[in-house]
Amino acid sequence: MGTVFDPFSVAGVTASVLALNRAAPASIARCQAQRLDSLLAHARDASAFYRERLRHVRKGAVATLQDVEPVARSELMARFDDWVTDPRLDLLSLRDVLADPSRVAQAYLGQYLLWESSGTSGEPGVFVQDAQALAVYDALESLRRCRPEGGRRWLDPFYLTERMAFVGATEGHFASYVGLQRLRQLQPWLAPVMSSFSILEPVEALVEQLGDFSPTVLATYPTAALMLADEVERGHLSVHLREIWTGGETLSPAMRLRIERAFGCRVRNSYGTSEFIAMGSECAFGGLHLNTDWLVLEPVDEHQRPVPPGQPSCGLLLTNLANRVQPLIRYQLGDHVTLHPEPCACGSPFPVIEVAGRQDDTLHMQGAGRMVPLLPLALSTVLEEDAGVFDFQIRQRDAHTLVLRLPLSGDAGRQALSRCRSVLQAFAAAQGALPIRVLGELGQSVPRGRSGKLCRIQAHRP
Repeated sequence: MGTVFDPFSVAGVTASVLALNRAAPASIARCQAQRLDSLLAHARDASAFYRERLRHVRKGAVATLQDVEPVARSELMARFDDWVTDPRLDLLSLRDVLADPSRVAQAYLGQYLLWESSGTSGEPGVFVQDAQALAVYDALESLRRCRPEGGRRWLDPFYLTERMAFVGATEGHFASYVGLQRLRQLQPWLAPVMSSFSILEPVEALVEQLGDFSPTVLATYPTAALMLADEVERGHLSVHLREIWTGGETLSPAMRLRIERAFGCRVRNSYGTSEFIAMGSECAFGGLHLNTDWLVLEPVDEHQRPVPPGQPSCGLLLTNLANRVQPLIRYQLGDHVTLHPEPCACGSPFPVIEVAGRQDDTLHMQGAGRMVPLLPLALSTVLEEDAGVFDFQIRQRDAHTLVLRLPLSGDAGRQALSRCRSVLQAFAAAQGALPIRVLGELGQSVPRGRSGKLCRIQAHRP
C-alpha cells in the first residue's frame, strides 16, 4: 500500500504559501477569513457533531467562529464517528490500524494518513489527514523555515542533500515519525540519508548509532538534544551538524545556548501539535511566527475569554483551516501563549508568539559508576504504550526511587500501578540504571503546570 500524496494539492498550496510570505497583513487576514467561512460551512453540512453544535444558528445564516462553543479533545473523541465528515471512518477501525506498526504512514481507504497523539492532555487522540491537509503541512514546513544559509536552502528547500536523523518516539504512529516514514515512502532514494532513532534506546546505543550514521541535520526534542549535548561535551559523541531542529517541548534560552555551544550549530525551534503539526517556526531573528493563513489561534483566559496581545494566556483555542475531514474548530489546547502586538524585525507579516508548552524534566538515576538519563518523552511513551496508562505523574525522590501518582484507586489502581512499576523498572534497567524502586500514590489527582498540560515528570530538587 502507498502513502498519501497529491501533486495538484501540493502545487496549489505551495503557490499560495509563497504568495503570502511577504503579503500585507490585511491580505493574510482576508485569506484566513475566506478559509474560515468555507470550513464552517463544510463542518455544518458534513459533520453531525458540528451540525449539532451550530443548531442555534438559523437556517440560511452564515455561521461565525463565535457561534461555536470551545470543545475539548475528550468530547470529540467520545463523538468521533459523528465528528468526522467521511462516514467510512470509524474509531474502532482506525484504532486497529494504529495498533499495527507495519502500517505506519500507509494510506487508509486509499486517501487518508493516520497518526495518534500522546495523552499529555489527559486523553490520547486519533487524527486523520487527507492529501490537502498534508500538502499544507508540507508547504509550511519547507517554505517558512528559517534559512541561515540563504541561497543554499532555496536550492534545497526539502533538505534532500542532507543526512537527516530524527530522534524521537518511533514505537507508535506519532505525527513526526509518520511524517518521516511518509517522506521515505514517497522518495525511496532518501532512505540511506534519512533515518530515525528511538529515544527508548540506552544513551550509549543511541550515541553509537548516531555516530555511525553521521547526520548533518538532527531533529529531536529539546530534552533529547540536551542529553546528546552532554555526550558531545564528554567526548562520547562526534557528529558534524549544520542544524538542529527542536519541537514538542519548551526550549528555554539556557537550553538553546547549551545545545548550540556543544554542537557548534544553530538550533531552530518550531511549534506544532498533533492537531496541526506546522503551527509556527522561527525566523532568522529568533521570532516564532504563527501561520495564520492556515489556522486561527485564540489566546484565552481560564474562562475561555480572549486575552489581549502582550499578555500570557491560560489556554488556546485552535481552528485548523486545512483539515476538512476532521474539523477542529475552537479546539482547546493547554499551552500558554503570548501574542506579540509588534511586528518582527525580519519583516514577516505573520505574528510572533511565545509558547510555554510541555516542560517535563529529564530524570537522572544512578547507574554503575555514572548517572543515567531517562528522557521524559521516553518515560511517557513506555507508560502509555506498554502499561496503557495516560493520566499519571512521576516524581523523583532520589537517584534510586520514583513516586508514581495515579488518579485510579481500588483494584483498577493497584493493577495499573503493578503494570507501570514493571515497565518503568524494565526501562530504567535497559538504559543502564541500577534497580529502582517505584512507589505508588493511588486515588490522587495529577496536577497541571503553567502550560495547563499535565505536569507529568518532575526531577528531584534538593
